[in-house]
Amino acid sequence: MDRRVWKTKKAGDIQRLKLETEALAPLMPNQVRVSVKSVGLNFADIFALTGLYSATPEGPFIPGLEYSGVVSEVGSEVDNFRAGDRVMGVTRFGGYVDTIDTAANHLIPLPDSWSFDEGAAYLVQTLTAWYALKELGNLKEDQQVLVQSAGGGVGLQAMKLCRALSANPVGFVSSQDKVDFLNSKGFDQCFVRDKNFSRQLKKLNIKPDLVLDAIGGEIQTASFNALQPMGRLVVFGAAEFTPGKRRPNYLSAARKYLLGPRYDVMDMISENKSVMAFNLIWLWEQLPLMQQLVQDMMNIQIEPPHVGHTFAFEEAHQAIECLRTGKTLGKVVLQVNQ
Repeated sequence: MDRRVWKTKKAGDIQRLKLETEALAPLMPNQVRVSVKSVGLNFADIFALTGLYSATPEGPFIPGLEYSGVVSEVGSEVDNFRAGDRVMGVTRFGGYVDTIDTAANHLIPLPDSWSFDEGAAYLVQTLTAWYALKELGNLKEDQQVLVQSAGGGVGLQAMKLCRALSANPVGFVSSQDKVDFLNSKGFDQCFVRDKNFSRQLKKLNIKPDLVLDAIGGEIQTASFNALQPMGRLVVFGAAEFTPGKRRPNYLSAARKYLLGPRYDVMDMISENKSVMAFNLIWLWEQLPLMQQLVQDMMNIQIEPPHVGHTFAFEEAHQAIECLRTGKTLGKVVLQVNQ
């Protein structure tokens, strides 16, 4: 049996990503074969393809961290899934495919009322938001949470989780249409980010207990400075380093790195503030912890993810460029076998 995959020979240039056909190996006894219906895109895909992601595999690899689909076959040792089951799953790369073989414990049943697109949009970005808010952020009721890029995949899930956990989310976005979208979802504390973000925070009298940031630079510094005593800044990305259409601008990236935020631990002690950062992909190596986190977050009732942009499987480059621009609302998804 063959499958179609998007594969790059090596990281460094997005244009190296090519659609190929390859043979599927026999299914292992402990694995599940899934006919993929939707693939979720993440900024990590872009950073991996351009070589800016620390966890990027050496040599050829298939990008992609999450997907949804239908089980087509199960190994002889698998007893918790069967052919025909609708599932959503995570993978440490390898998601840009039309068929995937995976360990059963990397799959979760797809809720009956959810579409495949919504399933492919849920796990990675919701888990990112959940880990930032609860595991690192130690979020409590009534605390104020500043969420950057609140109209994006992680940001929107974070806003919804904050509301479900009785916290007070304040969202910042790059354009008025994103504010309007968030308002339509019931979030009234949303603002277009000013160039002088520090002054804007003071003008709005925003003094958060927790900040979720994946932008970096002066915006991150201003967010940290605005924190209440005992406040926490949780960083899970660095959009300021987003590469160009094909490859990174290394000179620009080096300059941004050298001029980027620096935190003095003695000042942090005096001001009683914390900075934490994480890369969610390392949870793939701590499966019991990841499974517990997923179970905990799925116990929180929020509406399905918002899928704002869909592309055919053959349009991976267009989908990646859509995500790279930073103008998206919600999740970008590739549709496969639909």
